[in-house]
Amino acid sequence: MPSEKALSYILDAKNPLEVVHSLPEEDFYFLVHDIGPEDALPILSLASHKQLEYLLDIDIWTRDRFNNYSAAQWIGLLSTADPQRIAQWFSTRKTDLLEFFIFKNIEVKIRESDQDPSDFGDDYITFDDVFYFKFIEFPSWTETAEDASETHDADGSLKDRADVLMAFMKQLSDLDHPLFQSILLESAAIISSETEEELYRLRNVRLAEKGFLPFEESIGIYQPLKPRDINRSRQKRLINTGNSERFLPVPFFTSQMIDAQSPFAKALTSVTDEGIVMQLQTEFAALCNQLIVADRKVIMERPSLRDVVNKTCGYISIGLKNLPGEHRDLIRKYPLSDLFRVGYGFALELKWRTEKWRDKSWFKAEGLPLRFWGEDWLGVIGGLLLKKPLYFDNYETGVLYREFTTMNDIVKTETVLDEAIAVDNLLAHLSFTVKPLHVYSLLTYKNLILTHWARFHLGLNRKLAAASSISLDAFRTFFNDLWNPGRKPRTIKLSMKTAFLKWLSTASGFSSTEITDQSGNTLEKLFLEIESEYGEVDIHALDPRFIPHFLIEK
Repeated sequence: MPSEKALSYILDAKNPLEVVHSLPEEDFYFLVHDIGPEDALPILSLASHKQLEYLLDIDIWTRDRFNNYSAAQWIGLLSTADPQRIAQWFSTRKTDLLEFFIFKNIEVKIRESDQDPSDFGDDYITFDDVFYFKFIEFPSWTETAEDASETHDADGSLKDRADVLMAFMKQLSDLDHPLFQSILLESAAIISSETEEELYRLRNVRLAEKGFLPFEESIGIYQPLKPRDINRSRQKRLINTGNSERFLPVPFFTSQMIDAQSPFAKALTSVTDEGIVMQLQTEFAALCNQLIVADRKVIMERPSLRDVVNKTCGYISIGLKNLPGEHRDLIRKYPLSDLFRVGYGFALELKWRTEKWRDKSWFKAEGLPLRFWGEDWLGVIGGLLLKKPLYFDNYETGVLYREFTTMNDIVKTETVLDEAIAVDNLLAHLSFTVKPLHVYSLLTYKNLILTHWARFHLGLNRKLAAASSISLDAFRTFFNDLWNPGRKPRTIKLSMKTAFLKWLSTASGFSSTEITDQSGNTLEKLFLEIESEYGEVDIHALDPRFIPHFLIEK
């Protein structure tokens, strides 16, 4: 449901408390953020302690550091939603976190019997004339805040941090004042670094059950696994429940976002035991959470979560496509993390192959940049050279780069890489001179090869000198020789294509068959480009500014 309808549905339910408690912690978290924390106060007031604990575990930590700003914001929101219950929960169940928060935000002093209250100054506040405290102002409190002294109130307006904390302290005092005094006393004596480390450790233990492993462990998901080695890896055991037992609640948001046409989604649909489906959905959600940690992402909204789900589903599907057996049996037999590693291994192999080729390539030895390979090949090769390889989508689905999601993405990328390697090898044997060129910044493999061929056809010097590429008049002569006579759009003469192949063979030392086998598709597409770009251009309308396939003097 849209967030507004979901909120209305919950509040209009016969027993909204049961509806809220039935939500898995992960789904509850996204629902609150979809609605907006300030607008979700009625739901927060109904939430279970486990749901609130999960929300705090995710939002009040920035990597391994306590986020004081987020903690103050959430404590203010929760205490507004249900003041008495939240005060009791923090003071009795989350005492360590509460004491650490007070230590980070409040300075506490105890008045001796012979001490005058005026000794503390006007900034100090007391509820009992014994414990005095004031709110600390220091830069670390606002590391992520845009405003150093403000947090958001429940209605969206800005409220001073001191008002938020003051209201919370008053609630603690009214609930159980002796306990409040004990908390203040203990907060003043804690060792900050040790307490923060212990809170972080306990938080990691809780989140590990949801798949949020520590970064050092989560990054292991990117360790590739070859298809032949998966049988040596661990196998899992799912419990056949029939219709007698249900594993509820299971995270719903992640499974809802799976591409229905992917091999993984189809395999999941073919599993008939509902209990096993729920176990697989829970495992999938945990794997998505592990990727969130490994990629160091902060996910608060469903669109961001969808990207993680697509990535996870895509690599699992690639893994399934490259393993023998029914997909339904594979997802029941092997951990989804291992299937992901098999799929990711194919993208990583392309990356390693690209890096190995680049280091020994002709174009790098000549000092040429990646743009030498033209826009399309530059995109593909550049995507593979990223720390985590990406597929060059070129805005076909609205983005320039995205994760590999199908085996077809792997095949298409590998095809381009094969073509680039073949052309690079061909250029190495052609021994072209490129560094003196005055058009060096505009140089691509296309205009380098075609300009050399044009000069050869016209009987000009084979080398491209710094002062001369090919004159416009000479190019017009070549342009006239290129086309079959007849109506526009014109086509390139077969004799010119044959002459081109013969020239390449003679200049490189490769046979025509070898060139055709290795680069035939590339060269054919090159001629199709020329026909598409210039097939309808009049010879007298040629302008060097609009002829990127040849190096023409302006």
